[in-house]
Amino acid sequence: MKCEHCTRKECSKKTKTDDQENASVDVPSPAQENGEKGEFHKLADAKIFLSDCLACDSCVSAEEGIQVSQQNAKDFFQVLNLNKKCDTSKHRVLAVSVCPQSLPYFAAKFSLSVTDASRRLCGFLKSLGVHYVFDTTIAADFSILESQKEFVRRFRQHNEEEPALPMLTSACPGWVRYAERVLGHPVTPHLCTAKSPQQIMGSLVKDYFARRQNLSPDKIFHVIVAPCYDKKLEALQEDVLTASRGSRGTDCVLTSGEGGALGKATGRQAGEHVELRPSEQSRKRMCARGHCWHLNVPSLLVGEIAQMMEQSDVSVREAALDTLFGDVKEEELRRHDGAGSDGYLAHIFRHAAKELFNEDVGEVTYRALRNKDFQEVTLEKSGEVLLRFAAAYGFRNIQNVVLKLKKGKFPYHFVEVLACAGGCLNGRGQAQTADGRTDKTLLQKMKGIYADIPVQLPEASTHVQELYQEWLDGTDSPRVQEALHTAYQGPGRPADSRDIKW
Repeated sequence: MKCEHCTRKECSKKTKTDDQENASVDVPSPAQENGEKGEFHKLADAKIFLSDCLACDSCVSAEEGIQVSQQNAKDFFQVLNLNKKCDTSKHRVLAVSVCPQSLPYFAAKFSLSVTDASRRLCGFLKSLGVHYVFDTTIAADFSILESQKEFVRRFRQHNEEEPALPMLTSACPGWVRYAERVLGHPVTPHLCTAKSPQQIMGSLVKDYFARRQNLSPDKIFHVIVAPCYDKKLEALQEDVLTASRGSRGTDCVLTSGEGGALGKATGRQAGEHVELRPSEQSRKRMCARGHCWHLNVPSLLVGEIAQMMEQSDVSVREAALDTLFGDVKEEELRRHDGAGSDGYLAHIFRHAAKELFNEDVGEVTYRALRNKDFQEVTLEKSGEVLLRFAAAYGFRNIQNVVLKLKKGKFPYHFVEVLACAGGCLNGRGQAQTADGRTDKTLLQKMKGIYADIPVQLPEASTHVQELYQEWLDGTDSPRVQEALHTAYQGPGRPADSRDIKW
């Protein structure tokens, strides 16, 4: 038995599991509840995990699997070690960019405020030899602003013959990969073309920052610290502004709870390579939840960054996060208006209400529908619904969205789609117990910490406005399209799979 869109001649998925926590077939699917027949019904009948969509080989080509399996952490250590040698021609600038959803993990782990946690993390990374530590919030600013403009344009162009709506977010790499590799048309035309924060951060570091520092992009080794493993898959196929100049935007992706050979590197010889795989039980849980442990990558940088910090005997001097503007330091951490993510729905909803209907929206009111991870937001006037937005988190809800979209029974203008149930804070690269389950106590602390970070609208960032002019020659220039937007492939078309050092 196989998933409906599986491209393999023989399905590698189990028909049963002894892991009751992930036996999602025991829970009635939305299709069963509605009496609908389709993808949900087929998945349930076949006893295949609803979340298996990313854990099967149809989302990862054989070529990519081979390339990824050959990668390890040695390059990162080589950079650290070469930087300590006398031959300066081989030195590289080490830059680490931290996602805002990763910082609450460190804050909760060490019982610190998020500001103190960011300063300690920054100081620790610099004690290892990292030169710059950035916050990726500025990249999310660009992604949200471009998404806002695209939604307004789609709304105005939408018609029954050539539907431009709904618009589906494209910031989650797990969801985008599934849409490209498995769903294809008619889903991919609805994906927002704005690049994800990770992709934009790669362009900012390897293009803007490199030119500002008079560096060649290949002289910078750029690492992303992110809350989920799917960011690694995204780095495989990054299409960044600097690609034509022979340099990837992201050279390495670490999850918040990952550290790898770095890992215990603080108590070992720097560069001594360690190989560690998660337990078989943990791997099964990761796969069942739709994340990329199924690639069997050797040496995903052993251990955890948090463990490094706990076990390190290196004297750490706290330091403020850097900015892309030379000696200017990050004054205050900020986030976007999302409970556990970058809040695309809230920001785009407010912008669209004002731009399209001249309505000012203050607090966005969410209404939970089928479950807490499927919520709806509407703008109504005189009894008429002007805008209907939704947030769909987790693959059970994503399957429901896809099913209705294919049937033409889709009432929403916009959907914020995330692969992880609960949003980015609940990414499988952090807040996990040793056996691969969610640490619910730690996650709850993280949610409280994240909620306390001040919210700032992307439009209010003076740095973003300066970058539009200085880096991209204006808000509507051809460089904006090149640097901040992308196109999507469909099933059967090979990805541009560049080598990536994990």
